[in-house]
Amino acid sequence: MNPISFMSANYVAEHTGWAMDGWGHGDRATNDWFRDPETFAERFDELLGRIRGLGFDTLDLWGAHLNPEWAKEEHLATARELLAQHRLRVASYAVFVEKTATQIERACEIADALGTTLLAGMTSAPRDVLLPILRERGVRLGLENHPERHPREILDRIADDGDVLGATVDTGWFGTQGYDAARAIEELAPHVLAVHLKDVLEEGEHESCRWGEGVVPIEACVRALERIGYSGALTIEHEPDRFDPSEDVRAMRALLQRWAA
Repeated sequence: MNPISFMSANYVAEHTGWAMDGWGHGDRATNDWFRDPETFAERFDELLGRIRGLGFDTLDLWGAHLNPEWAKEEHLATARELLAQHRLRVASYAVFVEKTATQIERACEIADALGTTLLAGMTSAPRDVLLPILRERGVRLGLENHPERHPREILDRIADDGDVLGATVDTGWFGTQGYDAARAIEELAPHVLAVHLKDVLEEGEHESCRWGEGVVPIEACVRALERIGYSGALTIEHEPDRFDPSEDVRAMRALLQRWAA
């Protein structure tokens, strides 16, 4: 059975008091909450304890919880220790990969410290800088769809570099773009490195919701992943602006376990 993973960006709105005014607001508030090395251990421990309490043994760690811009070796050592204490495995480091060689190297170093070889997100890095570093480090980058309206746009970006580039399928963003996410999974095979199973209320908008309340056929996506032989983590993603999604995520995890069984 594929590991079932918790996306830590589910808590993007937490440090705005569940009153988020756009993603940037939540991103800044989360970075501000976790960056101080004096308080990082206590705060990261609480985050991991909550995820473990929901029944997860795997997570995708969002960059705002351990950002390459501010994470020092002290942060990394603490993160490794706490992940081991909570018996949590990191499926991917979900981070925006910045454009300079130093920034790319740092993202790879953090992934390695977390025990993963997978970066899952977007990038502004030029290929001639990015690809050699990924190859040297033995790290792969799953390109996450957001503005893309068709899987072909991701395939065009992977091109002939499938040894280090692949797809991170965000089912919610395909829903927002009005594209069948299950079909997208089929069309992106065999390049799917990660999947963020997210539902959204309606096409044209990106309001996260509990599975079954929106327009994304999540069970059909799971079946498509089975058909293509995907062996990675099934990541539950639900990032509401105005409330804590923990109980929704707990219920979605139970549903996913039933489907996978």
